Amino acid sequence: MTQRISEVVRNTNETKIRVRLNLDGTGQGTLNTGVPFLDHMIDQIKRHGLFDIDIHCDGDLEIDDHHTVEDCGITLGQAFAQALGDKKGLKRYGHFYAPLDEAL
Repeated sequence: MTQRISEVVRNTNETKIRVRLNLDGTGQGTLNTGVPFLDHMIDQIKRHGLFDIDIHCDGDLEIDDHHTVEDCGITLGQAFAQALGDKKGLKRYGHFYAPLDEAL
């Protein structure tokens, strides 16, 4: 089986982002977007999806978090697309329920 790993770098006038993704990971990684709630939400994706995700972002947070959130989403999406390759064997639809944090 081909390793489903990617690394994407995105540099704009507002942000500098590096994302490393391993789709067949164990839910590990380091998240440093500068936006605590965004880090928390991506942490839930990596933890419950068992993806290894490393994100480092330097953004223009002194203005607001809009560019950081937008560009992290774009870059993470590109990393997923790259890691999935030709997408052979993937099912088109699915659903998943997960109680988060202290919900239980």
